[in-house]
Amino acid sequence: MVLKSREKILIFLVLIAVAIWTFDHFYYSPQKKKISQLKEEIKSADLRLKESPLFIQGVENMESEVSRLEKELQGLIERMLKGEESRSLLKHLARDSYRLQMKLVSLDLREERISPPEEEKATSPFQYRKVTALMVLNSTYSALEAYLKSIEELPFLVTVDHLQVERNDGTFPLLKVTMGLNVLVMSVSEGGVK
Repeated sequence: MVLKSREKILIFLVLIAVAIWTFDHFYYSPQKKKISQLKEEIKSADLRLKESPLFIQGVENMESEVSRLEKELQGLIERMLKGEESRSLLKHLARDSYRLQMKLVSLDLREERISPPEEEKATSPFQYRKVTALMVLNSTYSALEAYLKSIEELPFLVTVDHLQVERNDGTFPLLKVTMGLNVLVMSVSEGGVK
């Protein structure tokens, strides 16, 4: 069978169409999908790259905050005297209440041990005690203000847990002040850091 020239052209065009379809289906379309995936990856990488300075700045801010808190903690640890806090606190309370002409009605001093969590017991050479002083005194408002400022300036950490000021007709012009103070006493255990 002899093919006519028209049939030859038609077969040639069909072969070209099949070749184009095969090229498109097996090479061009997968590459196009791969290119779009790579473009998406580039976009996400650019976004992460733009976010990284913010992340780095956040990390630097966090590092500076941690170092500030470590310095603050070190300052608080240095303010905690080792062993003589109770005696120093009592001396200060007596001296300043006398100086400011405050009348000490009652003083209740209690001491309790604070045990660290189980995982810290083996690693921490420090032992803490909490000394609580509950005071009732009669004072003027200005003397009470000076008294609280002097407590704040003590060389060890004292916290005022509660403060109640009442007007008492029996002691007028003095106010009845009920105050709770806490002092953390740190001691080094045997074989620990000195």
